[in-house]
Amino acid sequence: MFKDKTLLITGGTGSFGNAVMKRFLNTEVKEIRIFSRDEKKQDDMRKLYKNDKLKFYLGNVRDIGSVKNAMYGVDYVFHAAALKQVPSCEFFPLEAVNTNVIGTDNVLTAAVEAGVKKVICLSTDKAAYPINAMGISKAMMEKVFVAKAKTIPSDRTLICGTRYGNVMASRGSVIPLFIDQIKNGHPLTVTDPNMTRFLMSLEEAVELVAFAFQNAEAGDIMVQKSPASTIGDLAQAVKELFNADNEIKIIGTRHGEKLYETLLTKEEHVVAEDMGGFFRVPADKRDLNYDKYFVEGDQKLSVEEEYNSHNTDRLNIEQIKEKLLELDYVREQLNEVLALNEVAATKRAFE
Repeated sequence: MFKDKTLLITGGTGSFGNAVMKRFLNTEVKEIRIFSRDEKKQDDMRKLYKNDKLKFYLGNVRDIGSVKNAMYGVDYVFHAAALKQVPSCEFFPLEAVNTNVIGTDNVLTAAVEAGVKKVICLSTDKAAYPINAMGISKAMMEKVFVAKAKTIPSDRTLICGTRYGNVMASRGSVIPLFIDQIKNGHPLTVTDPNMTRFLMSLEEAVELVAFAFQNAEAGDIMVQKSPASTIGDLAQAVKELFNADNEIKIIGTRHGEKLYETLLTKEEHVVAEDMGGFFRVPADKRDLNYDKYFVEGDQKLSVEEEYNSHNTDRLNIEQIKEKLLELDYVREQLNEVLALNEVAATKRAFE
């Protein structure tokens, strides 16, 4: 499928963009274009991988000219560029709109003009029943790509998306914070111990993108089924894994945070196709003739539940530790802490 093809990854220097790049770098792909506005990260990637398949394009999704410049000759696009931090989007909501909504429209417009075969847009659980600026901007991003998918023939450019929950150990997530707090002897700060979050590795999130690439139809939103845990259990699991005795301190819910993550709304769950480990939410094919939808209701919608981190499979502390040990980052940090402890023990022995 990727043989002799050119891939463009917007936001390619971020956590997810990096993971997508690594997933496809060793295939028979002809070229992978990394598009981002971070010059230093691009230079770091260039030096790290030293791979002729990687091409770097400096630009910003807000600037359609720079997007078009990177789009010539591209077969497939993975659109990962976004503002993702809830607090920063709360303080600067228009910045979230400019990147997540208008930036997405720029990417899609450029892709259609360039004759790109397929575009996959990456969304977040926070787009389902959004309560914060980041989630609202991502919900609008989904509306933009679904609307565009309905107006563009899929045999010209197929546009679809994925929605995933909390990616473990990604930039700004809680696991690196807990580990830093353990290493520095600080309390582990927990917002609400009963808050739940989906637990998905970067590799699993990339597999969702790969599954969507192979199976999604125009306008679809693809969702992967994932287990979850409470934040209290997650903090305890990290403590036990690192053999730490740090206090767990409850600090209260942060601005714009939800008690749980929702991957499918009730309305989406009603129409979603269960594909085993995944859900496929088809695009709403209704037109602007609304009258008929006010006459007939949907009995199923009255009884259907949303799919969220409160009602999915809940991991216990031992299962969370097993999940954590699957992460390269956690294993590296454990080795580092172990080495430091050995040095400290040796020093005490000589004293």
